Amino acid sequence: MKKSLLTILACATMALTAMSASAQMDPTVGGAAMYPSKTIVENAMQSPIHKTLVAAVKAAGLVDTLNGPGPFTVFAPTDAAFGKLPAGTVDNLVKPENKATLTKILEYHVIAGRITSKDLKEWIKKGHGTYSAKTLEGGMLTFTEHMGKIKITDEKGGSAWITTADVFQSNGVIHVINAVLMPS
Repeated sequence: MKKSLLTILACATMALTAMSASAQMDPTVGGAAMYPSKTIVENAMQSPIHKTLVAAVKAAGLVDTLNGPGPFTVFAPTDAAFGKLPAGTVDNLVKPENKATLTKILEYHVIAGRITSKDLKEWIKKGHGTYSAKTLEGGMLTFTEHMGKIKITDEKGGSAWITTADVFQSNGVIHVINAVLMPS
């Protein structure tokens, strides 16, 4: 009896270790598993808190780009982040006649390369408290760190915080943010 109890405990410990390792490799966003073997778009489509972002990416015609080889670093606003915009803003942006503006805003949330939160923190430290990066749209985002969290400031002075960092994709990395960033 002692031997079988020890065997059961050993198996349970191994299973918990495997589950823990799997959770670290495949984090969740909004309760949905994100897989490093899938692309940015494939994972975003599974996230229940990124429905607005996915619809906007489709309306802007950026699906093929963000399914491409990259690598890309995407700062992904949640549905709640889009909800902070003035009433009617999102509905207006996804209209075909506003595709150029929508594309500009979405590309402002993307940086070429695979940039982790560790990279950002190191670069902020080297930059004596700030780091700036050029987006695919051509504008700049400024990064600072406050109490271990990374804040992103856009060219208009608006800001967002990274709420979930380092969600790795086959073609880059996503950092979930709590506000929509606006280019100048």
